[in-house]
Amino acid sequence: MSNERILNTLRAPHISEKSALLAEHNQYVFVVAPEATKADVKAAVEAMFDVSVINVNIVNGKSKTKSFRFRQGVRQGKRKAYVRLAEGQSIDVSASA
Repeated sequence: MSNERILNTLRAPHISEKSALLAEHNQYVFVVAPEATKADVKAAVEAMFDVSVINVNIVNGKSKTKSFRFRQGVRQGKRKAYVRLAEGQSIDVSASA
């Protein structure tokens, strides 16, 4: 997998309370490209962080309709990947953000 495709697949780590709790159990959350597949995410995480990925789950977040000063607008949806690593491995997501 080329470096350009890796950087296009993994957009950013998703940092929240839930992702912090999941990190204690070797599971990390990333915002990924809308066209990314589980295989793409697995290959990108393994190549970028030099870890062994056990499982990848992908979630599509719906876009939200918002109004501002009587104008309707739409916030873009997110596609997130929940990545579970092998036992004893970890990723420092605060350094990559």
